[in-house]
Amino acid sequence: MHLRQDRMTSQERMEALFQYQKTDHVPLGAMSTGFNTKNAGYTVADAYDNPEVSFQAMQWTSEQYGWDPIPQYSGHTVLGAWDFGGGVRLPQGEYEGALIVTSYPVQVEGDIEKLRMPNPKKAGRIPKAMEFSRLQMEHNIPVFFFSRSAFTMAANICGIEQFLRWAMKKPQLCERLSRMAIDHIFNVLNYWVETFGAENIFAWMSSPTESNQLISPKIMEKFALPYHMEYHKRLKSLGIRRFGFHICGDQNLNLPLLAKASPWGHPSVLSFGHEVDLEVAAQHFPQDIIYGNIEPSVIQISTPEQVYELSRIAIEKGKKAPGGFILGPGCGLPPTAPPVKVYAMTKAINDFGWYD
Repeated sequence: MHLRQDRMTSQERMEALFQYQKTDHVPLGAMSTGFNTKNAGYTVADAYDNPEVSFQAMQWTSEQYGWDPIPQYSGHTVLGAWDFGGGVRLPQGEYEGALIVTSYPVQVEGDIEKLRMPNPKKAGRIPKAMEFSRLQMEHNIPVFFFSRSAFTMAANICGIEQFLRWAMKKPQLCERLSRMAIDHIFNVLNYWVETFGAENIFAWMSSPTESNQLISPKIMEKFALPYHMEYHKRLKSLGIRRFGFHICGDQNLNLPLLAKASPWGHPSVLSFGHEVDLEVAAQHFPQDIIYGNIEPSVIQISTPEQVYELSRIAIEKGKKAPGGFILGPGCGLPPTAPPVKVYAMTKAINDFGWYD
């Protein structure tokens, strides 16, 4: 590879981005968990079950592709189904790339009364996520705390289909689960703050269940948005300054609601799927750093030339974003993505991503 010499370190590039200062080139990130371990010769399961292997694979892969550390986290720090007593197994075989729910802790309405708040230090894979975060701290890189939105976590406790039926017929049940979800998120986050200090934590949230492929903006405004508001009120009270939000899937109809509320501190990193045009995202959120949004399936099955061209287009759009831009996939990088196609994004940054 013959790449131009960086004029900034990754740390300097990120600090400049958060100060609304021009960087040497467009940063490159990847929401990558299973790809890292597969790339390093391990299994996707190791990404979730072996914090040391996962961390070292992340470090090597980031150096290989020139990724900046936004975001790099241990997947599913908190997970509704597992943490609240459901069944979850590690990914298996060639095509599974994430944890698999085998049974939900809430099957019927009466199960909600039996739910108890999880142990914020021991439930699910929280202990392994803490090991991963300790390694981040030891290596002087941001300590990422990852959670789903309260709405998405609540749906994960009982299953999406059940949750959305209750949203229409028994909304009080959704409110009960969402309340438990957000309290659990912050019980665990308080553990992270006590361990690492708020100034060292980068909070990262994703909200796939709020996609308009699943719900209307009316449902989003009624059930999900109030918990976004509370989340950021509580986040600010803890003194956490860095926040990233993966607005997953087709959320075009939700963007006006999120833009009007805009409860997070600015700038924050807002990540979008390929369904949302980057220029549209930048118009809605001019004070924030836009992240995205190469379609993961394209990285998996298309040609390197196609990934390279889509990256060029994204870079040209992203450079116009007033709050800053990071190139990356529009969702999690496929664990079995061919390496040359992942490199196509690196090459596009080298060829098109530099600022004068």
